[in-house]
Amino acid sequence: MSTQVDAARLLVRTLEAEGVEYVFGIPGEENIHFVNALADSPIRYVLVRHEQGAAFMAEIYGRLTGKAGVASATLGPGAINLQLGVADATTNSTPVVAISAQVGLDRIYKETHQVIDLVSLFRPITKWAELAPTAEALPEMVRKAFKTAQTERPGAVYLAIPEDVEAAEVSAALGPLPRNVVRPQEPSPAQIARAADVIALARQPIVLAGHGATRDRASQALVHFSEHLGLPVATTFNGKGVFPDDHRNALGAVGFMRHDYVNFGFDEADVLIAVGYELQEFDPVKINPHGDKKIIHIHRFPAEVDDHYPVEVGIQGDISRSLHALADAVHRRFDVNGTGRRIREMLSAELADGAADDGFPLSPRRVVADVRAAMGREDIVLADTGAVKMWMARMYPTFEPNTLLVSNGLSSMGFSVPGAIAAKLVHPGRRVLAATGDGAFLMNSQELETAVRENIPITVLIWEDGGYGLIGWKMELELGRSSDVAFGNPDFVKYAESFGATGYRVSSADELLPVLRKALAEDGVSVVTVPVDYSHNLELTDKLGELTDPF
Repeated sequence: MSTQVDAARLLVRTLEAEGVEYVFGIPGEENIHFVNALADSPIRYVLVRHEQGAAFMAEIYGRLTGKAGVASATLGPGAINLQLGVADATTNSTPVVAISAQVGLDRIYKETHQVIDLVSLFRPITKWAELAPTAEALPEMVRKAFKTAQTERPGAVYLAIPEDVEAAEVSAALGPLPRNVVRPQEPSPAQIARAADVIALARQPIVLAGHGATRDRASQALVHFSEHLGLPVATTFNGKGVFPDDHRNALGAVGFMRHDYVNFGFDEADVLIAVGYELQEFDPVKINPHGDKKIIHIHRFPAEVDDHYPVEVGIQGDISRSLHALADAVHRRFDVNGTGRRIREMLSAELADGAADDGFPLSPRRVVADVRAAMGREDIVLADTGAVKMWMARMYPTFEPNTLLVSNGLSSMGFSVPGAIAAKLVHPGRRVLAATGDGAFLMNSQELETAVRENIPITVLIWEDGGYGLIGWKMELELGRSSDVAFGNPDFVKYAESFGATGYRVSSADELLPVLRKALAEDGVSVVTVPVDYSHNLELTDKLGELTDPF
C-alpha cells in the first residue's frame, strides 16, 4: 500500500470534509490534477462558461445554504475573472471560498509567463487571501478558509495553489482537520436592559430588518418580537422575506432611490431598532437624515461607524435570542398606527393597478404583478441589477426568507442567470426565475449552455427595453436627458434555442402570465422576453417627489 498521495487528492479530501457539494469552475493547465481528483469524488464539478459565472454560482449557493460555495479557476486571467463575483459575495456578506491555480514556486519570484500577484489582487475584496506554500499546509489552510468565510460577518476568501504544490506528493496519513462550529452567543443582560429602557420611553419605534436577520434565521423571532410589542417592521432589499409582506405589521422594503412610502414610517419614528442591518445595504442618511434617532443595533457583530447611524445601544449575539430576551424585558405594547396600514394599502394598490394595466410594451408594474401571480410563496426570484431590481425589490411581495435575491452590496450586473443555476441546485423542488434586464442578461447569458448541459431547469425573464434603463432613468432625473445608454439586441428566442433552451416572446400584456406559467412548469431551461415600457420610471419618481404627506 502506497504511503504517498498527491496533494490534489488531499485537497479534494479536505473539501469533502467541509461538506462541499459543488465546485463551480473552469479547469486550466495548472490545476488539472485537482479537476482529475474531483472526478473520483462525490463532489459535483459544474463546468461553467465564464469564471465570473462560477463565482456568482458559489455566492448564491453560499447565500441560500450558509455554507461556503466553492469557485475554482486556473491562474492569471481565470483567477482575475473570478473577482467580480468574489467581491460581490464579500459586500453581500456571503460565504465563498475561491480557489485558483498559480505558477510554481520555482518561478513565482521572477518575471515569467502568466505570473501576477493574485493574493495581492484578492486581499482588498476578501476576508482572507493567501498562497499555499507547501502541500502539507493544505489541511490547515482549507479549514481556515472555510471557518473564516462562514464566521460572522461572512464573506469570500481566496486560496492560491501553486502548480508544483498541487502536483506534489504528501504522506497518505495527512488528512482534513475536524470542523469546529462557532456556537451562538448569548446577548448581554446589561445591554438588553439598556435597550429595554430606550424602547420603554420611545414615542414611535420602528424595526428595520436586514440581511443579517435572514442569515441568522431569525424570521420567527422577528415576527414574535413585532407582535409582542406591536411594532411595525420594514426590511432592506437584501432582507426581503425575513418578515412576511402580508403580515399586518409589515411596512415593505426600504432602498428605493427616492423618498418612498416606506420612508415616511422612518420619518415619524424616534427610535430605530435595527435587526441584522448592515450599512452597505442602504445608506442610513436616507432613514436618519438628521442623525437624531436613537438606534438599537442588534446583530452578531458591532455596527459600522457612520454619522447617521449613532448607536445608542448595541446588542451583540444570536439575533433570535436577542429578540426574545428584549421582548421579555419590555413591559409596554405599542399600537401600530395608521401609517403602516396606509403604506401597505398604497403598495397593494400599485400592484393591483399594474395587474390591470393592458398597455404594450408592458408597464413594469404589470410584469411584477404577473411574476408574483406565477410564483409560489417559496419559489425563488433573482432580480438582476438595474431598473428590474428597483421595481422588483420595491413592489414584489415576499413571504419567506431568500425568495427574492438581489445584489445590494456591490450591485453587480449579470449575477441572476448563473445565480439561478445555483439556486435550483440548492432547492430542486422550487421554481427558480432569473428576472433580468437585456443589458445584464448578455453579460452572463453564456451560462444558459451550462444550465442546459447540466440539466438544471430554470426560467429567465428578460425585461427588454434596448438600453441600460436604470442609468437612463438616473440621467433623466438629474440631467433632464439621457445619452449613450441605448443598444441593439439579438433575437432572444433564436438565441435561447441556439443553446438548446426554449424561447418565448410576449406580444401582448395578457400573454405574459400564461407564458410564464408554461415556462416555469417545463422540465428544462426557458427564456421569456417581455418588452417593457420604462416611461413609467419617471412617472413613479415624479409621483413620489410630489408626495410630502401621504397619510
